[in-house]
Amino acid sequence: MPASHPCLSPRRVPEETLDQPGHEPFPRGRTRLIDLCAVWGPGVPLPSTTSGAVRTRTGTRLNEAEELSSVPKAHVARLETARPQEQGSRERGLVPRMARQPPLPWAHAAFLLLLLQLGGAIEIPMDRPSEPLHPSSSPPHSQGRSEASIQNELTQPPTITKQSVKDHIVDPRDNILIECEAKGNPAPSFHWTRNSRFFNIAKDPRVSMRRRSGTLVIDFRSGGRPEEYEGEYQCFARNKFGTALSNKIRLQVSKSPLWPKENLDPVVVQEGAPLTLQCNPPPGLPSPVIFWMSSSMEPIAQDKRVSQGHHGDLYFSNVLLQDMQTDYSCNARFHFTHTIQQKNPFTLKVLTNHPYNDSSLRNHPDMYSARGVAERTPSFMYPQGTSSSQMVLRGMDLLLECIASGVPTPDIAWYKKGGDLPSDKAKFENFNKALRITNVSEEDSGEYFCLASNKMGSIRHTISVRVKAAPYWLDEPKNLILAPGEDGRLVCRASGNPKPTVQWMVNGEPLQSAPPNPNREVAGDTIIFRDTQVSSRAVYQCNTSNEHGYLLANAFVSVLDVPPRMLSPRNQLIRVILYNRTRLDCPFFGSPIPTLRWFKNGQGSNLDGGNYHVYENGSLEIKMIRKEDQGIYTCVATNILGKAENQVRLEVKDPTRIFRMPEDQVVQRGTTVQLECRVKHDPSLRLTVSWLKDDEPLYVGNRMKKEDDSLTIFGVAERDQGSYTCVASTELDQDLAKAHLTVLADQTAPTNRLAALPKGRPDRPRDLELTDLAERSVRLTWIPGDDNNSPITGYVVQFEEDQFQPGVWHDHSKFPGSVNSAVLQLSPYVNYQFRVIAINEVGSSHPSLPSERYRTSGAPPESNPSDVKGEGTRKNNMEITWTPMNATSAFGPNLRYIVKWRRRETRETWNNVTVWGSRHVVGQTPVYVPYEIRVQAENDFGKGPEPDTVIGYSGEDYPRAAPTDVKVRVMNSTAIGLQWNRVYSDTVQGQLREYRAYYWRESSLLKNLWVSQKRQQASFPSDRTRGVVGRLFPYSNYKLEMVVVNGRGNGPHSETKEFTTPEGVPSAPRRFRVRQPSLETVNLEWDHPEHPNGILTGYTLKYVAFNGTKLGKQMVENFSPNQTKFSVQRSDPVSRFRFTLSARTQVGSGEAVTEESPAPPNEATPTAAPPTLPLTTEGAVSSTDATAPATTEATTVPTIPTAAPTTIATTTVATTTTTTAAATTTTTTESPPATTRSKMQESAPDEQFIWNVTVFPNSKWANITWKHNFGPGTDFVVEYIDSNNTKKTVPVKAQAQPVQLTDLYPGMTYTLRIYPRDNEGISSTVITFMTSTAYTNNQADIATQGWFIGLMCAIALLVLILLIVCFIKRSRGGKYPVREKKDVPLGPEDPKEEDGSFDYSDEDNKPLQGSQTSLDGTIKQQESDDSLVDYGEGGEGQFNEDGSFIGQYTVKKDKEETEGNESSEATSPVNAIYSLA
Repeated sequence: MPASHPCLSPRRVPEETLDQPGHEPFPRGRTRLIDLCAVWGPGVPLPSTTSGAVRTRTGTRLNEAEELSSVPKAHVARLETARPQEQGSRERGLVPRMARQPPLPWAHAAFLLLLLQLGGAIEIPMDRPSEPLHPSSSPPHSQGRSEASIQNELTQPPTITKQSVKDHIVDPRDNILIECEAKGNPAPSFHWTRNSRFFNIAKDPRVSMRRRSGTLVIDFRSGGRPEEYEGEYQCFARNKFGTALSNKIRLQVSKSPLWPKENLDPVVVQEGAPLTLQCNPPPGLPSPVIFWMSSSMEPIAQDKRVSQGHHGDLYFSNVLLQDMQTDYSCNARFHFTHTIQQKNPFTLKVLTNHPYNDSSLRNHPDMYSARGVAERTPSFMYPQGTSSSQMVLRGMDLLLECIASGVPTPDIAWYKKGGDLPSDKAKFENFNKALRITNVSEEDSGEYFCLASNKMGSIRHTISVRVKAAPYWLDEPKNLILAPGEDGRLVCRASGNPKPTVQWMVNGEPLQSAPPNPNREVAGDTIIFRDTQVSSRAVYQCNTSNEHGYLLANAFVSVLDVPPRMLSPRNQLIRVILYNRTRLDCPFFGSPIPTLRWFKNGQGSNLDGGNYHVYENGSLEIKMIRKEDQGIYTCVATNILGKAENQVRLEVKDPTRIFRMPEDQVVQRGTTVQLECRVKHDPSLRLTVSWLKDDEPLYVGNRMKKEDDSLTIFGVAERDQGSYTCVASTELDQDLAKAHLTVLADQTAPTNRLAALPKGRPDRPRDLELTDLAERSVRLTWIPGDDNNSPITGYVVQFEEDQFQPGVWHDHSKFPGSVNSAVLQLSPYVNYQFRVIAINEVGSSHPSLPSERYRTSGAPPESNPSDVKGEGTRKNNMEITWTPMNATSAFGPNLRYIVKWRRRETRETWNNVTVWGSRHVVGQTPVYVPYEIRVQAENDFGKGPEPDTVIGYSGEDYPRAAPTDVKVRVMNSTAIGLQWNRVYSDTVQGQLREYRAYYWRESSLLKNLWVSQKRQQASFPSDRTRGVVGRLFPYSNYKLEMVVVNGRGNGPHSETKEFTTPEGVPSAPRRFRVRQPSLETVNLEWDHPEHPNGILTGYTLKYVAFNGTKLGKQMVENFSPNQTKFSVQRSDPVSRFRFTLSARTQVGSGEAVTEESPAPPNEATPTAAPPTLPLTTEGAVSSTDATAPATTEATTVPTIPTAAPTTIATTTVATTTTTTAAATTTTTTESPPATTRSKMQESAPDEQFIWNVTVFPNSKWANITWKHNFGPGTDFVVEYIDSNNTKKTVPVKAQAQPVQLTDLYPGMTYTLRIYPRDNEGISSTVITFMTSTAYTNNQADIATQGWFIGLMCAIALLVLILLIVCFIKRSRGGKYPVREKKDVPLGPEDPKEEDGSFDYSDEDNKPLQGSQTSLDGTIKQQESDDSLVDYGEGGEGQFNEDGSFIGQYTVKKDKEETEGNESSEATSPVNAIYSLA
């Protein structure tokens, strides 16, 4: 047996599992499961995939045919056992735990391997481990001899352990290996058949069989052809107790044939046409992997247009000129031979109307039209036709593929008729052209269809999927191990489609030809054995098959007769910590199955119940260890052949506790600090105290001193700051405590020492003392700790009790900080222990050390459990539950509950039972019957008070009747009224929750319009007999059924009703696009509405020109239903258009969509949009904020529902818009109709509607008003959803209009509807509105206005004239540049006059050559050396002949001005001109 068998992996039973109720052994006389792993050895659980042993009332042994899944969870958990504990072992953990057991001695491992196989197939190991026994165990030499004798006695029929797969494909270059391994005692011999005939291995020198194995090896090193050995092989393993068979192994040799030679002519195809390049790979074994590459080994790029089908062909939905740039070669990769074969490449020749392969056209939005390719509707390239079928086997992957051609390239979408695609298993592949559903099951059968669509149209293909199934196991036969005279059975159940047949064989021969056996009876898929004897040993085969495959299983029948044996070492020592849970194991073996009993200290009473629990595998669980549980425990196993016993010694140790923990400290750098850690532990255990710093092991250097109860740090430095953890541990448990050390830097001597000290949490209270002991009270006194510079504000007193929740502390009471003594009120029969926590403004102190314990005397309970309920979990039971009482309300030992119940109003006697848990199930109850229930608490001191009576109900069953006389009345195009008769109460069989209507859209009255047939539902209160179903699609055929719903589920369906909704108004046209190819033309395009809701009669387009806040005249255009394009000529290049488009049916216009023409490139986007257009459509107005930014997104303008009047007239709705800085308010007023029409109230009194919904939005709120014809007391609900899909509702009392929606977000779009609170099925049309932005600017952009441009130009000219005058005045007395040719005037012929530069002949005076023009039009002077100073004495403060002051024109001043102001008027061209004048 492999070493990885789960029985060889020792594990413990999870403690939470052992806490669960329901661990009682199976009752006598019932079939029960015996844990083989627990029988054969401790700590070896039975594999979860196999069954245990079955014992009947008349026999005593094993049957693996029983499923382990039928065992209660508690019994499965019970199958695992613990191991003996060595002396001095230790278990690490943060809390005290029971002793961890060491590994089982190797001296017993071989015996476990042997006996474990009795659960599946008995394995007898030939080699025994020689590892010495564990020193803590007594040397079980006699036990080892007993195991060896059992090994020699036990026999085993053959069992197949390894075999090749059914379809065995081999590489022809390697030797052939056909595996067959088996085990048994004695070792089995092997032989083979080939094609159902005996295969003589000895006659073929190439064939050999491995030693101690049935594996065949066929060697071709000396020649030979592998194909000669193809066929069907089967292995037989035989010993004197039976014969086991392998599967029939079909041997095939892998093949990779060459591609046939062929010359491929170039493929000529018109651009835009579809194309399929066929691969047709050679048939290989297994099938090759296909991929396409060019002849230069470059992969072919695949996309939505070009892709490879799963059969290997390459499909072009439409061919483009660029496809000629490469050739196409199909490649086949063969797995076993690791070879790739390449087909001769295809070359394409594309005929085109546009011979130039312009790369710029590839990203053109209308590439096909640009290349002159005609657009066409999709058609399917694969599969052909409109429907096909496909069969798939259960558990396999279903691959559906649809590849379509068309221009533009079609999109593929997948659907399933009558339901949704399985989202957890469905995956789209190959650019949505393939749908893969993994792990197919029967519910995946049905009709799937793919929809190929482009803008020219759509087409679909339906694929009918049938799911078949090869045989699969429901109950696989298991090995049967019986005692002499015992009964058993082998079960072989399998399912499949078609249903498989079952054939039984024994030792490889048909059961019909086997010798008769009077103890054996065949009943279809079951063989029953009665009074089995040793001669009945054999191997049975079950072969179940259908046309899609077969299953073959071997199961042997073996008989054992063994007296009880103990399998664990004798006199084990188990050590456990006080108050923990432990389990004593006593693994045993015997056939018939022995019974096991436990005794303590040689006493005669069997241990079971109370604090003890005995599991069926022999383990004894002690739920909470106490000191008195210490002692010697004896287990005794007995059957009809004898008895055996073993002893386990249990020692109880005190827990390890840190009673003086280290405390948080704040110290100065360089000082000495001491962290205390005093520990109390069991003296018989070795204590180890270690320290951690910041949760890492602490290195104790020369500045530290570690003692048994403290850690001292000398010369504290900053690096010593951190958290310190003291860890006290023994071999069995550990405890820890943590404190934080804060190191402060050096400080100068403070003037106020107390003010400099930091505040901290208070020290723990100490010296707790109990006085004034009474039955229900005690006085607790304590000494407060240091408050650490922050006064103590309060104390919390906590208690702990050791019976129900030992070690868990609970708050008892709180007291002010001035109190240090208090009287505590106590509950009876609680073993109290108290501690105190101090609190100040910084935090809480560490808890004080616990006080001494004080147990109060017991008393009867003074209360009963709460939350008593009685509810059925099945149709024939009632589960009574309650909230159990805690320790402080138990008032005595052995708290239990007296549960009483009786049927209500029957006066029958009370049934009662005593329960220790918190639930009780009453069985065999009538369906949904009221019961009176009482639950009373009781302990050993007496019963609690009389409990209150609670009414509960037994389980519900499905309703037996459906609503009758269901009537459907069509109210309008989207709603119907329902009416039905109530069902009788006795048919409900439970609490009537609601009436539910299931309805689905069967078809549309429009031809070729696919509809989803998904079932929808509407629920109605149980007290109603009428209701309304809304949100239906107009112009459709519907079906409807009604059911009654109770707590169990739905009842039967009523008679199916069919109805047809009348024609309605269509939805908004789709994809409304506004394009402006030039400044003169605006093009409009749209698609048909997604929901026509009737026969389209045309489209209505309303448009108006606007410029800023100015509106032009509204224009109206009506189109035919087939027209989807329109062009508008612009009258001026500045104005824009706002378009509103809606579709029409005979009922009227539907929802409108609004778009605006794009703004010109040189026009700034306005910050505010003009007011909305006047609407002439009857219905609710969707108010669009006039201050919202301009957008090209569609705005939906919904209409009110039409009440199906005989005559419909248009109502003119005048829209008045007021523009303010905060918001835009849209109001609607109705003028009298132009023609006489039927009023809505006259159609029918029950037809109720909501219309004229008006929205007045602002930036953060909106006011809503509407009209309706409901009753005066009707309450409404306003539901609105923002653009983030966040839904909110506002309840509205009757006549409470207008309603204000607050907490809206500026600039966000909302959708809104209104419906009555009692009937959501009747709703207003959905309204769309948008709040204004927080800051708006309603002024028109005047930057583009002509008058503004002229004004700016005039101002600029005036400023220029003023600057010239200013420069002329300032130039007087300035610098006079000298021109060499004074008599030559400046004329227009001067070549540099135009650019403002002047050429002077004086080489020393050329200031204008290097001038720079400044931002204001003046010229910057770089630097000038020309000054009157150079021609005279110069000097500051001098005057010339005419009295002008010239000192400012010195070189020094020029430089300062040039550097400071970056300008000089002396060198400007104006001054130069003036000087020449």
